[in-house]
Amino acid sequence: MKAFTKNILIVFAVLFIVSLLFPLFAHPTKKAEKIAFSDLVSKIQAGEVKKISVTGDNLLVTAKDDKLFKLQKEQESSLSESFRNYGIAPEKLNAIQLDLAGSPVSSVWVSLLLQVLLPLIFIGALFWFISRQAQKGAVQAFTFGKANIKIFMNPKERVTFKDVAGLREAKEELKEIVEFLRSPQKFLEIGARIPRGALLMGAPGTGKTMLARAVAGEANVPFFHISGSEFVEMFVGVGAARVRDLFLTAKRHAPAIVFIDEIDAVGRQRGAGLGGGHDEREQTLNQILVEMDGFDRDTNVIVMSATNRPDILDPALLRPGRFDRRIVLDLPDIKEREEILLIHTRDKKLGPDVHLQRIAQRTPGFSGADLANLINEAAILAARRDRKILLHQDLLDAMEKVILGPERKSHMLTQREREITAYHEAGHAVVAASLPNADPVHKISIVSRGRAAGYTLKLPVEDKHLYTKSQFLDELAAMLGGFATEKALFQDTTTGASNDLKEASELARRLVTQYGMSDKLGPVTFSNSEELVFLGREIATEKNYSEKVAAEIDGEVSKFIKKAYATARKIVTSRRGLLKHVAKRLMEIETIEKEEFEEILAKFRKPTAVPRTA
Repeated sequence: MKAFTKNILIVFAVLFIVSLLFPLFAHPTKKAEKIAFSDLVSKIQAGEVKKISVTGDNLLVTAKDDKLFKLQKEQESSLSESFRNYGIAPEKLNAIQLDLAGSPVSSVWVSLLLQVLLPLIFIGALFWFISRQAQKGAVQAFTFGKANIKIFMNPKERVTFKDVAGLREAKEELKEIVEFLRSPQKFLEIGARIPRGALLMGAPGTGKTMLARAVAGEANVPFFHISGSEFVEMFVGVGAARVRDLFLTAKRHAPAIVFIDEIDAVGRQRGAGLGGGHDEREQTLNQILVEMDGFDRDTNVIVMSATNRPDILDPALLRPGRFDRRIVLDLPDIKEREEILLIHTRDKKLGPDVHLQRIAQRTPGFSGADLANLINEAAILAARRDRKILLHQDLLDAMEKVILGPERKSHMLTQREREITAYHEAGHAVVAASLPNADPVHKISIVSRGRAAGYTLKLPVEDKHLYTKSQFLDELAAMLGGFATEKALFQDTTTGASNDLKEASELARRLVTQYGMSDKLGPVTFSNSEELVFLGREIATEKNYSEKVAAEIDGEVSKFIKKAYATARKIVTSRRGLLKHVAKRLMEIETIEKEEFEEILAKFRKPTAVPRTA
């Protein structure tokens, strides 16, 4: 590369020298005859002068026969005054071309700059650009195996456990790693070997990356972050080379934490699906296994990784000595959701009516990322409404937008469709309110959101981790409350119940095949015994039960659906007055909140809970 640059400079220098010598041969100068000023005056009077070039006190005279004469003007006066003193008429001077810019040689140099030097500069710039690209390509060829690592060492970017709300059990599990990174000698003296890897498992958005950064922040060590997909390239061996470079860099900065996000991109079980045993992904995985085995006893490097698909990871990754610690990150409970909301609202102005605890109660199943998105959507809504503070209504509207999608104000329903939708949603609410084990109704609306013409928001009073068969059966009946209402009041059904039927069918099938709640089939699960996984999806399955059992499963699923429908139909028939009142109120104001719905229920004599159809 240095020789190439040197040759380019030599060629450029030669071209420049040639361009300098070219005017001397292209424009040979004529020898000028020296004359006196009086002789110039005589020639002007005789009309023999064509041009006079003035350079300081020197004059270059060009006669009409192209002869050149040189002389000096009088220093006591200007050239025009000298001509007047010699009595030259102005019309004689007007016939002569007077050049005050200098000699003809100067115009040659100007022409040189414009016609020769500028093209040379352009050619030189072109050669320089080509050489830079060639040099860049050569450098990339040698750095192709370098890992594209993101390193966090800036104190301003430091994250600690205080910045991560909830996850108490996960933090306790990780404190021993923090303590080892702070004072490893205490462990080494007693002969203990710290775990080499920690696998963070949890649903998307539960804070796996943030928790890993918090471990590095608590221990005050460098944090190396890389995604599993960044190892895999189209060229064989690049992924393994990047793994070697990653661990080599981490060892140089020890003590340190290496975090591999979405490790299932390279850590998928070998031999499953397509690709064989020699594809690039499996070579990368083999190199990760070798590097984690190659740690010395006193190497202060901890490997952390995150995945939401631990079921597809290779068993060799999970054995002792590699990812010894497997830490599960659950979705936050109501108290943890409130703490997360407090963290994300620290830099925002809240109105006096904001109750984060009520928002936390209405967001079961939300992850930390979902709650952060909810606060951001609320801030966007407040800004669009020309306010600088967040009100409680902003948070409620943002929650519904996150769950159901934005309002579709342009989705106009006919009067008949509004009536059917109002009765449909009233059916869901009345059935849910009449069953003891169904979740309470928080809101009923016939305002279109997403793909739904209306919705009934039912939320549990407290977070649930275990569900009973009675709860499932009541939820099934509540799902079919809209369908039963349409059938009972309009003697017809619409496509608005399609999503309800889909969810009810899926829940009923899980009751039979996964939860063992079928009285006929008994406490047996019917799942797929073998799955051929490719790109995260099942392309082939093998059932571990016969066709006769499959027919019995279908029969039991249908039985659960029919029982739930019968229960819902009995409720909407017996409480038709309440149903009509709620539907008419919905058609008037479009939305009924929890408090108003409870007042409506109190006005009607509430019978004892309607038993489910046996």
